[in-house]
Amino acid sequence: MNVLSQPVYGRIVNYRIGIRTQFSRECLIQFATVDSIAQAGQLIGHKVAWKGENKQLTGKIVGFHGKNGVVRVKFKKGVPGQALGAIVELVG
Repeated sequence: MNVLSQPVYGRIVNYRIGIRTQFSRECLIQFATVDSIAQAGQLIGHKVAWKGENKQLTGKIVGFHGKNGVVRVKFKKGVPGQALGAIVELVG
């Protein structure tokens, strides 16, 4: 499966959270075409982009979360709360 042969879109599901802490620099993203841990493993190292009204943030896929294809993405700056539920694009 060549992941970048066509545009791939995903949705920001939530921040990565701990028992007492919320990490706003790391988000959990579910891609529409990814539904297994093997497919999510192929995405590690690729970049994603979120476009808001006034800013654009890019992040890197650093790992997977669970066994249903959800991936963890680390951004350089914290992602605002308006981005939860928003669409992101796999850019490279």
